[in-house]
Amino acid sequence: MKDNTAFNDHHLKLLQLLEENPSLSQRDASDILGLSLGKVNYILKAFLDKGLIKMNNFKNNKNKLAYTYLLTPSGIEEKAKLTLHFYEVKKREYEALRAEVEKLGGMAENTN
Repeated sequence: MKDNTAFNDHHLKLLQLLEENPSLSQRDASDILGLSLGKVNYILKAFLDKGLIKMNNFKNNKNKLAYTYLLTPSGIEEKAKLTLHFYEVKKREYEALRAEVEKLGGMAENTN
């Protein structure tokens, strides 16, 4: 997948949501993630095309639009990669922020 932080964050969060709740509707995922319904649909289609999820509909459900989204082994592997990437990005951000705070703290001491 693309090395774009926002892109990766949306994909990771959607994979996490689907793993926690396979029967989550696209509309609910859209609301939870703060993404448009079309964007969620687009990402899900990309997941399907890449073999990261399987989609099954409930055969005995009156609402024939109800689906479950199951992560495939490739989907679980991709989620793990995205989680590691997310962790590495946040760690770098933390280190940069910590260095900035230390720098500012040193400047404050020199002015006293």
